[in-house]
Amino acid sequence: MTDSTLPRHIAVIMDGNGRWAQQRGLARSEGHRAGAGAVCALVRECRALGIPFVTLYAFSRENWQRPQTEVSFLFELFTRFVREELPGLLEQDIRLSMIGERTDLPFAARRAMDYAIQRTAACRGMVLTLALSYSGREEIVRAARALAATGLPPGEWTEESFRRGLYDPDLPDPDLLIRTSGELRISNFLLFQSAYTELYFSPGLWPDFDAAALREALQSYAERRRRFGRVEDDRDRHGEGDAGGSGQ
Repeated sequence: MTDSTLPRHIAVIMDGNGRWAQQRGLARSEGHRAGAGAVCALVRECRALGIPFVTLYAFSRENWQRPQTEVSFLFELFTRFVREELPGLLEQDIRLSMIGERTDLPFAARRAMDYAIQRTAACRGMVLTLALSYSGREEIVRAARALAATGLPPGEWTEESFRRGLYDPDLPDPDLLIRTSGELRISNFLLFQSAYTELYFSPGLWPDFDAAALREALQSYAERRRRFGRVEDDRDRHGEGDAGGSGQ
């Protein structure tokens, strides 16, 4: 695995915190706490490898249907996480961003997120995007409404004009999407952006996803040949061409 075969943008569905806790006879809150530690480890490793974009599915719109006690704990944990990790983000030159419905967030979480985004705005080493109160379908509907509101005739709509209505139109499409816990679905995450994304499903639960597990995912990605609908040519067969993630 070389720099040329690393993905430019990794997206992660962090699944399995509750099952991790259940297997150990612990409360679900302890699984979420352990999952937060795995987030820190993943971000550090991606930064060390020089991966410029990481997007984490932290809380979906559907997650609001969970018990209120669990939702409240999650956002208390999130608020502490953002405040405690902010110095480390600045030290590592990581810019924090968010996609999703910001106004849905509890006030303390929204304030912590806004402050961290403002403080890290000048960082250039990596962009860490958190998907909070996020729904891929809702994002598509939202973008369609925004484009319709411009008055542009539907016959003149393009992928690029549609993209301007996404939560973060400048965020590149993910090259690699990782999901933990063995579930084989993408659960309404980055539906528009993942048209040509390579998928990797890890059998382990999220709190156990460490640097070794990340490198296994990256090795799997490095061995694939991304053709984006093109006919395979000699360069593809010999491992050249668009194997790297930056060719999208």
